[in-house]
Amino acid sequence: MASFTNLGDLIRRDRDLDKTAFIDLGGETGPREFSYRDIDQYANGVAQGLAARGLLRGDRVAILSANRAEYVAGLFGIMRAGLVAVPVNFKFPKETVEFIIADSGAKLVFCDGPRRTAVPSGAPALVFGNERDFLSPGEFAAVTPRTGEPAMFLYTSGSTGVPKGVVLSHQSHLWVVETRLGAQDLSHHRYLIAAPLYHMNALSLVQLATAAHASVVLLPQFRAVDYIEAIPGYRCTWLTGVPPMMAMMLREKERLARADLSSVQFIRMGSAPVSESLMAGLKTAIPHASITNAYGTTEGGPVVFGPHPDGFPQPELSVGYPHPKVRTRLVDLKGKQSDSGELEMWSPALMNGYHNRPELPSPFTPDGFYRTGDVFRRDGNGFHFFTGRTDDMFVSGGENIYPGDVERMLERHPDIAQACVVPVDDDIKGQKPVAFIVRKSGAALSEDDVKHFALAHAPAYQHPRAVWFVDALPLSSTNKIDRAALKREAAARNQNLS
Repeated sequence: MASFTNLGDLIRRDRDLDKTAFIDLGGETGPREFSYRDIDQYANGVAQGLAARGLLRGDRVAILSANRAEYVAGLFGIMRAGLVAVPVNFKFPKETVEFIIADSGAKLVFCDGPRRTAVPSGAPALVFGNERDFLSPGEFAAVTPRTGEPAMFLYTSGSTGVPKGVVLSHQSHLWVVETRLGAQDLSHHRYLIAAPLYHMNALSLVQLATAAHASVVLLPQFRAVDYIEAIPGYRCTWLTGVPPMMAMMLREKERLARADLSSVQFIRMGSAPVSESLMAGLKTAIPHASITNAYGTTEGGPVVFGPHPDGFPQPELSVGYPHPKVRTRLVDLKGKQSDSGELEMWSPALMNGYHNRPELPSPFTPDGFYRTGDVFRRDGNGFHFFTGRTDDMFVSGGENIYPGDVERMLERHPDIAQACVVPVDDDIKGQKPVAFIVRKSGAALSEDDVKHFALAHAPAYQHPRAVWFVDALPLSSTNKIDRAALKREAAARNQNLS
């Protein structure tokens, strides 16, 4: 197994450097191919250019761009030079982008053309495609990081407040890469990545694919039509993304039916819950592919669960059995370990902490476990099932309601494609659940149908008191369902009903 020391130096130079590393479907022109040699030389040029500019070890460099090959190579170059890469969510409001760049202390911003105007005034910026004079060609010896030395700041979505900068060390994510790679040979795979590189889902897979000497087809951002066309166009073998992306892909039934999907061997979903209907839809559309429902967090990394040590088959909606190199426990509302409760975990991938946020309560327990805020239940074989977020939970008439539980129940209805449950205020119950529903194509589903189904399949207190049908659920900048937007919409609709 390969051993790496710098997270920006994952290229295997004992392999064929002329092999295609990235097929870039972004950029200013049509599809572009980059070999491992191209990426290596660009990364070295960035590292030398940063050093020539006077940036010092530990300085931060932000990246504000849609997905493209230069994004990856620039990220590698920043880390090779001993600097800290700060991928920025370009879908954030301008003031949030400005906050992140200021909060991180970024000395320089790499950006693409469309995002140039989002760079704060006064911040030095280099535009991809116009950086030729900046790059310094030649070899560069990657810095050997000290123990715990930061490699990246990844800022959380900030849906519950100001975004937090998650500080990740070289060692933490080298452990992720090497643990996921193990002794297996993944070099023959062609990964399709459309999730944004400022999000752990895509970023960690790019790192794995590079270390594996595989190839990546990189879309600038997710559009279901482009995603479907890229699969047969480039004979992609491995699909990855968050579940709402896959749900949007399945809605393009005619395109899916016409597309040759025979190359797909693996589908890996993570970062959000997977429903029975989504799993069934994927199995129908791509029946020969192996489908994995995974789990991870920015703060704790993507290696948490895996196969059962005794070979038991993983239930479809389970995220797996705790990985042998990860310690996990479930803690109930009373602080006791249980078969149901908030996941606390420890692994070598844990973050250093949050950047520049001393006022926040520690997310770590006294014995060093990370409190994820995610609620799970564990079955008799030790498989874990995601239930919901502690901060999504609400109380209705004294009963704790986790929206994820209700959504998975509703999505078992044969005419429901997607459901999102949120609370609205209620004079008697305090709060009550309501639901936004996306019908399956051609379905004639009424509000009463949904309510009756819920009452027949779950406790009465969980049934949605109002049901609103929508064509699609809004997505956040990380392609997850935007619950905050739906809460605002529900409050407005509920007000109109009063």
